[in-house]
Amino acid sequence: QPENLQKNWLREFYQVVHAHKPHFMALHCQEFGGKNYEASMSHVDKFVKELLSSDAMKDYNRARVYLDENYKSQEHFTALGSFYFLHESLKNIYQFDFKAKKYKKVTGKEIYSDTLESTPMLEKEKFPQDYFPECKWSRKGFIRTRWCITDCAFDLVNIHLFHDASNLIAWETSPSVYSGIRHKALGYVLDRIIDQRFEKVSYFVFGDFNFRLDAKAVVETLCAKATMQTIRAADTNEVVKLIFRESDNDRKVMLQLEKKLFDYFNQDVFRDNNGTALLEFDRELSVFKDRLYELDISFPPSYPYSEDSNQGKQYMNTRCPAWCDRILMSHSAKELILKSENDEKMVIYDHIGPNVCMGDHKPVFLSFRIAAGAGKPIANVHKCCVVQ
Repeated sequence: QPENLQKNWLREFYQVVHAHKPHFMALHCQEFGGKNYEASMSHVDKFVKELLSSDAMKDYNRARVYLDENYKSQEHFTALGSFYFLHESLKNIYQFDFKAKKYKKVTGKEIYSDTLESTPMLEKEKFPQDYFPECKWSRKGFIRTRWCITDCAFDLVNIHLFHDASNLIAWETSPSVYSGIRHKALGYVLDRIIDQRFEKVSYFVFGDFNFRLDAKAVVETLCAKATMQTIRAADTNEVVKLIFRESDNDRKVMLQLEKKLFDYFNQDVFRDNNGTALLEFDRELSVFKDRLYELDISFPPSYPYSEDSNQGKQYMNTRCPAWCDRILMSHSAKELILKSENDEKMVIYDHIGPNVCMGDHKPVFLSFRIAAGAGKPIANVHKCCVVQ
């Protein structure tokens, strides 16, 4: 229901913009155009036009939009969309040209799509096919842009990591095989953005990391007192379903697990107190604790929500709910945002549209203030931007 859903999505997004009134805004989207690109790209065009011309965004007089719409090039296509909006009150905003290795002043509104490979204002890569060989046409990858605002330089990286292809395989080991694939891909991106080609700056990495809860540990906790029944395919003897039943209470079914089914009898456990009890099973980021920082999560798992527009809070029973959508940062970026304000409440990390259907993912956002020159030692404050 793209028409209906887009209206809801934009309304909730505009409410957040209105509440926080950001001067610089970055919006990172994944799976642009959905699964049926050819049929859906017209909706993408409407979405972009609406964002650039709506009354809610009228004070943003400069914008940059980067859409990877070139779905005919399977070798490069990532389906990523990165939007950047600059408020009219902001002066002297510069964006980095990776080819010329210079910052350029941002003026006007510009949209880039199709072949982003030729755009020097960003770096874009799709992960190699051998990272996730069972997914023939994977669209996972990243787009990186670099900005300089009030003498503070930073990278913004739009990322989409690999999903769990099968609940049954994810359940087999702890951590899962998919967790290892995501770990490899994220490590690749972090190495790429701090390599020797360009000056190192603070960075924010945000998008759909597809981080999942440790499935084995979650199932063992949720079904601690259950008995497990294994169902195999008659012809191959392959496990196709696991059924967990209460030992007593008429052997009530607690959980059914299939390749694309995670049907737990009580969804409230994922919603109560924002699912805090399950955060101990959110372990994928721990490998990167020396390289990445995240503010405390105080919102429920962001995926997989029902796509029924009447079910704003309901999870689909396809996967174990998890915090897939995240905003992470380098430790220097953490210093930047927490040092800039005495009152840490000025830093807000939350989700959008808690009661409204936003699609199968709830967007998350981070709002903060940066003091002028916060990202540079005093001696270098005016050296940030080599302007063309």
